[in-house]
This record gives sequence, structure tokens and C-alpha cells, in this order.
Amino acid sequence: MTTATTQRIRTGRITFFVALAVFAQESTWNLYESQVPPLLREHIGSAALIGLLMGMDNLLGIFVQPWMGNRSDNTRTSWGRRMPYLVVGMPVAALLFLAIPHAASSLPLLVAVMFAYALVANSFKPIAEALLPDFIAPARRSRANAAVKIASSVTAIVAALISIFLIDEHLEWSFAIPSALMVVSVLVLGLKVRDSRSPAYRNALAEDRERQAEPRAGDRVRDIVPDILKDADRSRLLLIGSILLFGGAWAASRSLITPYGMEALGLSAGDAGGLTLPSGIAFIVAAYPVALLAERFGRLRVMTVGMAVFAAAMVLGTAVRTPTGVVIALCLAAAAASSFLVNAVVVLWNLAPSDRVVGTYTGLYTVGWAGGGFLGPALVGGMVDVTGWPLMLLDVAVVALVAVLGVARVSALQRRSSTKRAL
Repeated sequence: MTTATTQRIRTGRITFFVALAVFAQESTWNLYESQVPPLLREHIGSAALIGLLMGMDNLLGIFVQPWMGNRSDNTRTSWGRRMPYLVVGMPVAALLFLAIPHAASSLPLLVAVMFAYALVANSFKPIAEALLPDFIAPARRSRANAAVKIASSVTAIVAALISIFLIDEHLEWSFAIPSALMVVSVLVLGLKVRDSRSPAYRNALAEDRERQAEPRAGDRVRDIVPDILKDADRSRLLLIGSILLFGGAWAASRSLITPYGMEALGLSAGDAGGLTLPSGIAFIVAAYPVALLAERFGRLRVMTVGMAVFAAAMVLGTAVRTPTGVVIALCLAAAAASSFLVNAVVVLWNLAPSDRVVGTYTGLYTVGWAGGGFLGPALVGGMVDVTGWPLMLLDVAVVALVAVLGVARVSALQRRSSTKRAL
């Protein structure tokens, strides 16, 4: 067996394990987002307060994920730096998720369990994803991350099936299934993965020896963030800003589509809510081919083109303002957006100055994406207040185009850079 063949097998193996872990995690998150609000509605009449409680996990993620990613970067054990957190965190999160429907009879207890679940689940989310750059070389990270994104996207279908067939009659079992998936996935990871053998972990140990310093010295979040802010190159800062902006455009195009369909297209709430279903399939179909194109022609170039096509699709949906036209536009937009969703974190990993800090950079990506998910719908909603619902998709396009300019600037800076990276 050739060295190249062996490398492909190893890459496929670790990609499968990471995709399994992400699939299990996202199965709980998707059901959480769809079925916890009805539990809150039994106690709370205010939609705003329900929304505030449901946004608690995003707020926690902004603070917890970079810190935990950084903590795992600086962990040194015989089992590696990621797995100790996963084998502890995932079973605890599974138990807390399983407890949610049992706590539903008491609002204080329900909120306490929600908070505990969100805290624990956010703690290991970037750690599982950071296993990918630990094991896989920069040149092949896009296709591996595409497989992980596809696994994550499929969980929306799983959550929908559980909601359709189980929620009404078997609430506790509905939460038990994703919990069981998480326990099974961590058992498989615990038995099959030793990230102490990963190239990135070995590189980090070698750097520790070279520097003859404590592993944490200079590698804390409070050291890394100022380094990004002060860097004259600005590539990393611009990329994180673009992640926030495009994440906002993406979130707005999903979360505001139901009121858009009702106000601009005259649809019922149910029909308007179904406008995005075909686009979810379009994303899954496009993700892996987009990753291959990125590895062939350059990630930044493919991202720029895809983001521009996303904005153009929003303009198309505005021009052809019919249910069919909007569905086609959303499908085109989702396929194009996959170029960004698959490659942005890979570019950020590859811009990291060392393998020692890829967990922290995974957390910073999440901060940008979650921040966009929090701010984007509010920003576009404010624009809609001025322009009206018929131009909502055009408002999304404007935000996306600003993100395009940011990525284009990163691309220009990297072309002039003397440091050649797999971007």
C-alpha cells in the first residue's frame, strides 16, 4: 500500500469520527431549538422572553467556546489534548439533554437544566471540531470539513423526523434518542481516537521543547486576540469580520424567511416556513464538490465567488417575487453559501501561526458565526423597517456584499504575502 493511499485512509477515518461526533452533538442542538420553545410556552406567554431564553446558548457560546478551545490547546496528557474533554463533556451533556423534558413541569428547574446543558455542550463543541485540523494536513481540510458540514446538516432532517413521529406521544423518548446518539459516538471516539498521535499534537510538543516554556505561556486567549488585532497584515481580523457579516446574512435569510413569505408573498405561516426545505438539500449536495473546487482553485477564490453568487441569488429572489422564484433563489443561495461555510474555518485554521492554537481559532470562528447569527437578523430586520418586506432579500444581499469585500481584501493581502499557506 502506497504512502498516499495510507494517508487517504487515515484522513477518511478521522473525518468519519469527527463527523460522527458533530452529528451526535447537532442532533441534540436541532431538537433543542425546535422543541424547547413549546416547553417554555407552557409557562411563559411572552415571545420575547422565550426568545431571550433560547438565545442563552449563543451568548454562552461566545464566551465559553474560545476559552475551552484555548484550554484544550494547552492541555497535555497521554490521551492527547482534546479527548479528555470529550469523554467527560459529551456524556454529561447527554444526561442533561435527557433531563430537559423531565424538568418541564417547573419553569425554574427547566431554565436551570437548559443553562447547564448549554454550558456543557458549548464547552466541548469547538474541541470536537478542532480534531479535524489536528489530524488532517492543510491541503485536504476542505473536503474533510465538507463531510462534517454534511453530517451536521442531516441532523435537521433527523430532528424533523423525531418531531413528526415521536414528540406528541413520546416526549421523553424524543429527547432520549439524540442523547443515546451522543453516548454511542463518544464511546466510539474513546475507543478509536487518540489525539496524542495527531501530527498537530506532536508539533505542539516539539514547540514546547524548543521554547522550553510552560505550554500555556503566550498561548492564552488574552495573548492571541491582541496579536490578531495588532497584526499589520489584518488578514485574520478581516476574515473574522467577514465571518460575522456573512453569518449575519445567512442567519437573516433563514430566520426571517417565514415573515417574508407571509408579508411579501401572501403565504400562510406553514407554507412560508417550508420555503427553505429544498435549499437544505441543495446545501448538502453542493458541499463536497465545493470543497474539491476550493482545494483545486484556492479557498479564498472559491469563497469569494460563492458569496457573490449568494448575493446575486438574493437579488434574483427580489426580482422574481413568486414562491417558486424564491425557492429557486434560496436553493442557489444555499449551494453558493456552502463555499463559505465549508472553507471559512479552514482558512482561519491555516492562518493560525501554530498548530498549538487551532482549538482557540475554532472558538474564534464560532464567535464570529454566532455573533452574526445574533446580530444579522436584527440588522436586516432594521433595514426591513425602512425598505419594507418585499426588499428583505435585497437587504440580505447588501450585508453579504460587504462580507465579500472583506474576503476579497484577505485574498489580496495573501497574494502579496511572502508566506505561502494552503488558502
